[in-house]
Amino acid sequence: MCKFRHFVTLAFAFSFSTSILAQDYIVPRLANGQPDLQGVWTNDTITPIERPATLAGREFLSDDEIATMERNTAERRERADNNIVVEAGGSIGGYNQIWLDSGDTVLSTGQTSMIVDPPNGRAPIRESALATRDFYFANVENHYIYHTVWDRCITRGVPGSMLPAGYNNAYRFIQTDDTFTIVYEMIHDVRTIDLKKTEHLDDKIKLWMGDSVARWDGDTLVVETRNFNDRGMIANSTAGGRLKGVPVSDQLHVVERFTRISEGTIIWEAHVTDPVNFSSSFTFSMPLTYDEEYVMYEYACHEGNYAISNILSAGRARERAQAGR
Repeated sequence: MCKFRHFVTLAFAFSFSTSILAQDYIVPRLANGQPDLQGVWTNDTITPIERPATLAGREFLSDDEIATMERNTAERRERADNNIVVEAGGSIGGYNQIWLDSGDTVLSTGQTSMIVDPPNGRAPIRESALATRDFYFANVENHYIYHTVWDRCITRGVPGSMLPAGYNNAYRFIQTDDTFTIVYEMIHDVRTIDLKKTEHLDDKIKLWMGDSVARWDGDTLVVETRNFNDRGMIANSTAGGRLKGVPVSDQLHVVERFTRISEGTIIWEAHVTDPVNFSSSFTFSMPLTYDEEYVMYEYACHEGNYAISNILSAGRARERAQAGR
């Protein structure tokens, strides 16, 4: 672990140097000469998206800290499973670990957070964006638009679709001469990126997943995405921590980089800019792990499902009860 982590540290300045990474590894290629990124890749982990205050100033964990963090997580989950208490009228939800598959190890790099820039490992969220997030959370019983677009079974967006969640943390990459396709296990998105495309759509056209233009930079696939609508969120699941529910604007601009550094590892990076909701740009970076035995399951969620209408009707029932009607 230490040797690998030290290697990654040298190459980690938020944009991995292909020349450094290629010294010890020869990237496999397709018949057309493109680096082979195909297969099923996973990123289930207990590493948080943002760096905890207790690890301020720390980019990486020691081996002892990794072992302690993984052991404490396992013990905490076991205690929770053995002490399930739900008050009358409370939410049952996913009441134990059988409903979840969020991983039990830190990222193989040993990094303390998925956000690697700014150096403090935390997203520079504007107060106005936090206020919008909090208003939405407080009003989920009042209108469907206040739910996350993941809860509404629409999308997790970009870069949100690549961020780990409580389960379904797998991604199938498929390549042809002209396309790079990502099949996301979480929700029903299939994102096909045209490798021959060189210009973005007209700015007037706004999309949930944005409009992508891709190119090869050496052995790294670089995907630039813009033309987002302003109805998405930067992260949608509880695993997103403070970022869950933070809105994105139509000025969102994301540059992703996919770099294969070994047979079993691709480094995924996403440089995010949205001046409306964030005071400066920030960068996610994490390893994806190849898993040829992983079986991707259907995520049978669909827009307009009963859950949303049930939540709204429960809100109206609560109002009637409070009014004594």
